[in-house]
Amino acid sequence: MTIRRARRFPALAILLLTVGFAIRAAAQESGPLPPAPAASISQAAPAQDSTPHGSPASQATAPPAASPQKNPPAMVEVPSGTHIPLILHNGISTRGSQRGDPIYCETLFPVMVEGHVVIPAGSYLSGEITESKRPGRVKGRGEIAIKFTTLILPNSYEVDLNASPGGSAGTGGGETTDKEGKIKGDSSKGSDVGTVVTTTGAGAGIGAVATQSSKGAAIGAGVGAAAGLAAVLLSRGPEAELPRGSTIEAVLSRPLFLDADRVQFTSPGQSSTLPGPPNREPVRNKFPF
Repeated sequence: MTIRRARRFPALAILLLTVGFAIRAAAQESGPLPPAPAASISQAAPAQDSTPHGSPASQATAPPAASPQKNPPAMVEVPSGTHIPLILHNGISTRGSQRGDPIYCETLFPVMVEGHVVIPAGSYLSGEITESKRPGRVKGRGEIAIKFTTLILPNSYEVDLNASPGGSAGTGGGETTDKEGKIKGDSSKGSDVGTVVTTTGAGAGIGAVATQSSKGAAIGAGVGAAAGLAAVLLSRGPEAELPRGSTIEAVLSRPLFLDADRVQFTSPGQSSTLPGPPNREPVRNKFPF
């Protein structure tokens, strides 16, 4: 028995060595073994930031702080329909003014909102002529349409506006302003009648002197009346005029908003001294052109 066991041990050792070499060769062919389960668990866990919060690295990655938003400026509202008294610096007339011609005015009286002066006297308004229509030969008055587009305050604060003429116009003549803001010339009916009467009387006198009879006076009166009527029909009516120094009103067509910080006026202001236009009677044009 002892001899048989001794013979078996070398064979068993050789078998174990052979199996060990085979396992090693298989491990080399299949590549490195997968990581241990502990390693996979450590990778799944969230990484801890070891950088101090006060360090430059943390400050670089922090989102920038939002800049504070500026509050919009406070606005002062001048209501729609506000009347602004003006004086005209450049004269205009239907005889020569055309659409697109500029108009320059100055405020005569301050405009106040809630007890504060927002448009002092002496502020400037500019605009343009939008329509200029000459009077007709038989009927139709001269018409001028204006719109005001810009307001310049004494501190050079400039704003856009939308305004048209309103109220009465101090032109020295009989110009009027209708509901649409058009300035219309005076009517010449009175002077037309006077022209016909004058020519009729003159014709009658000439006829009476020439014929020494009432019949001649009647004929002369008829001729004079016809001449007077012809003079009326062949000539244009009075032009619509706004001489320099005329006073008109601008009426706001919509609310006007002003920057409250730029209308801190402590004085009502002062306008320029311009003489008003002299009074004039409506006169027809001498020539029908």
